[in-house]
Amino acid sequence: MTHPNGLHVAVVGATGAVGTQMIQTLENRDFPISKLTLLSSERSAGKKVKFKGEEIIVQAATPESFEGVQIALFSAGGSVSKQLAPEAVKRGAIVVDNTSAYRMDEDVPLVVPEVNEEALKDHNGIIANPNCSTIQMVVALEPIRKKFGLNKIIVSTYQAVSGAGDAAINEMKEQAKAILDGSEYTPEVLPVKGDKKHYQIAFNVIPQIDRFEENGFTYEEMKMINETKKIMGLGDLHVAATCVRLPVETGHSESVYFEIEQGNVTVQEIKNILSEAPGVVLEDDPSQQIYPMPANCVGKNDVFVGRIRKDLDRDNGFHMWVVSDNLLKGAAWNSVQIAEGLVRLGIIK
Repeated sequence: MTHPNGLHVAVVGATGAVGTQMIQTLENRDFPISKLTLLSSERSAGKKVKFKGEEIIVQAATPESFEGVQIALFSAGGSVSKQLAPEAVKRGAIVVDNTSAYRMDEDVPLVVPEVNEEALKDHNGIIANPNCSTIQMVVALEPIRKKFGLNKIIVSTYQAVSGAGDAAINEMKEQAKAILDGSEYTPEVLPVKGDKKHYQIAFNVIPQIDRFEENGFTYEEMKMINETKKIMGLGDLHVAATCVRLPVETGHSESVYFEIEQGNVTVQEIKNILSEAPGVVLEDDPSQQIYPMPANCVGKNDVFVGRIRKDLDRDNGFHMWVVSDNLLKGAAWNSVQIAEGLVRLGIIK
């Protein structure tokens, strides 16, 4: 049941892929809630969602919905956050926003608790949850940066379709079935719903996530580049990203090349650091074919790291493989973790 001395929490986007996980995560963590308000678009209002055995009716989100709310977890798209997050703050709530709306705003902390939880203390009502692919990478790199410094990151991502929402998951499954049955299909969602062309994702790989910018990088790639610098507090860090969509339902994978400031560091030293790092699980034994895979990370809050090896040409260069559930650590769990931090640090009473 709910906590009598708990907090009034709202979830915006309660019926979406991430919102559903947020509600489940709040329940799994037994977060101290006295009242849970579930909000969505007009279209999804009226749906019923179970929380701790009780059915809660989802309501259409309006500015008035936030009266009395203390923590509001947003995951309903950037335009909704832009419109309603300030309204929630005006009514006394702290907003944890899982969209890109406020991430690069100078007045908004961009937080991954394992990396920069202290930044929560400098909020002005809104705290941004980083992009899913950024979160898992910085969780794996931060302990290495602390010990050996960090100069450069080159990352290629292998991202699951659930990152593009329920419509993308359904499209992948329907396409796969159509291809296996030899029937016709028309791609309508990926790579970007609002872009000019749409491509098959089943049995295919699409090297575009979000729209292209003038510089040839996509918006998703620039998110990874800019967010990593902001979270780690390293404005002159060299970061490059290539973000790719795969026909995997849940779990983002990343091939990460990084260069540290020190030389003469061994693979074993990197492994030792990661084996003790918060939120990281080391799965790295090539002799037994042990390495992280998305199929094994679903439903788990951790970031899984393996395939750690030294670059063959650069003494300070290393390669690793990083996998995590993009709906959990990449979104819902990181948001709830931030909420737990707000309580633990006494920022919210």
